[in-house]
Amino acid sequence: MPHGAPRVDRLLDRLLRQGEPRLLFKGRVGLEKESLRVARHGGIATTPHPAALGSALTHPWITTDYSEALLEFVTPPFENFVETLHCLQGLHRYVHERLEEEILWATSMPCILAGEKSIPIARYGTSNVGRMKHVYRIGLGHRYGRVMQVIAGVHFNFSLHEEFWPMYAAVAGEENSRAFRDRHYMGMVRNLQRYGWIIPYLFGASPAVCKSFFADKEPDLLVFDDTTYYEPFATSLRMGDIGYQNRKEEGMGVKACYDSLGDYVHSLACATMKPCPVWEAIGVKVDGEYRQLSACQLQIENEYYSSVRPKEIPQGMETPSRALLERGIRYVELRSLDVNAYHPLGIDDSQVRFLHLFMLYCLLRDSPPIDPEERKEIDRNLLWVAHQGRDPALKLQRGGRAVLFRDWARELLAAMQPLAELAAAHTGDSAYHETYRAQCAKVDDAELTPSGRMLREMRERGEGFYEFAHRLSREQWRFFEQTVLDESFRGRLDALARESLEAQWRMEAEEQEPFDRFLERYFAGQVRGCESCGSGRSAGITGRRRSPSTAPGRGGGRGAGA
Repeated sequence: MPHGAPRVDRLLDRLLRQGEPRLLFKGRVGLEKESLRVARHGGIATTPHPAALGSALTHPWITTDYSEALLEFVTPPFENFVETLHCLQGLHRYVHERLEEEILWATSMPCILAGEKSIPIARYGTSNVGRMKHVYRIGLGHRYGRVMQVIAGVHFNFSLHEEFWPMYAAVAGEENSRAFRDRHYMGMVRNLQRYGWIIPYLFGASPAVCKSFFADKEPDLLVFDDTTYYEPFATSLRMGDIGYQNRKEEGMGVKACYDSLGDYVHSLACATMKPCPVWEAIGVKVDGEYRQLSACQLQIENEYYSSVRPKEIPQGMETPSRALLERGIRYVELRSLDVNAYHPLGIDDSQVRFLHLFMLYCLLRDSPPIDPEERKEIDRNLLWVAHQGRDPALKLQRGGRAVLFRDWARELLAAMQPLAELAAAHTGDSAYHETYRAQCAKVDDAELTPSGRMLREMRERGEGFYEFAHRLSREQWRFFEQTVLDESFRGRLDALARESLEAQWRMEAEEQEPFDRFLERYFAGQVRGCESCGSGRSAGITGRRRSPSTAPGRGGGRGAGA
């Protein structure tokens, strides 16, 4: 098991003696942040995606996730993460200027929902590409319900600098190759899962939820007040069992294999080919209208929920899996971050520094394959921390044994300390020390975590979740009122808005082949699944044994980004 692996500081020592440790800190960081548009009273906006922002289908930086009201900000990757945050702030300010009688919601969990039908599904125009994206979301609504699809999150995208890999291979005594890079990125992905429970503890910000989230259902949560449910030790209900998940144990999902990049790709391909009786009961094309893209375990690969994904950027009509197999892993996407309710951007520079260290730690630490028993432990540990993380008596599972959460968290952070010191030394950024000490303090005192702070404030101010979230949303709105957007950046966004609308108009002006044929042609390019899983294809377009894959475009939160 990994907890018995050699300390990371030994590898760092080798890098100091034989390599160039500065290259370890030259990686690129990008962010994807979801923000729900709400009316001034706090209910989800029912207005279309503002045309002044450009086309949600073709704009590279401002788009939508599941709902027409769920904005998604996508920054390019930058070597200096300060530039990443500056770009994200500029995007927020630009949107702020163009919303009328609406604000951006400050928390991951939505509020004042009036049932499933009150949530508008995102639309992307009349082109076949746009229609596929919309139908995919219709399918998500039928499968999991629309309500849980409007939970917002932040994705942290990270890659090592190209100059790092030949240096690292030389230190490791191996040949520098794409296979070497992919192997170590997949090792990072496995370790991000093994130790990923630390993220909802340190940064989880959803310990409570509006009662309207559950409509007439009674959740297994405690009553905070007349408007709010909560769990007293919860950190991130978003990452708990009220959120969107693919449940293999119910025959409705799949667990991807992370032993290698090939195993990962083909395990997801199997799930996009294997019919699921529960989804078959929904129907695919009923009375001439699509209810989902297929009745398989996954409509497309992006439907698979995971806290972390290896990523490559698809080209043209290429599927994500095909892109990974063709060109390897470009970056790793960490998806377990709640929106930071205490910062207008939903994430702050201290979080980014720690995540930088955490990603590097997971790269450098030994990372054996995940066996079935460890997979169960990983899933349970994440769930337990999401619901009970601040309980001082909480125990997690490690190698078949129970271990006190706080002991393991302190052990993990202690192993990261040499990396924090090296980062401060080679970047000249002493704030890495401050970030590290702040996270250690949270482990010692759970009241310092965002979730602990939220519940404490709600009690002290006599606020339910709605009052709390609405207050912070208004405060953040005032913050953006006072910020100034760089004129050159505004001009660039104005140009991108025009260009994106023109690109969508051109797509729609072209003669469109029949949608059924478009899907068949697109699916033909997907990666095949394994013969042993019993998956297959049929010649029909009804979807009963069809093998859909991802739609063109970026991946979004909770699998809703085709």
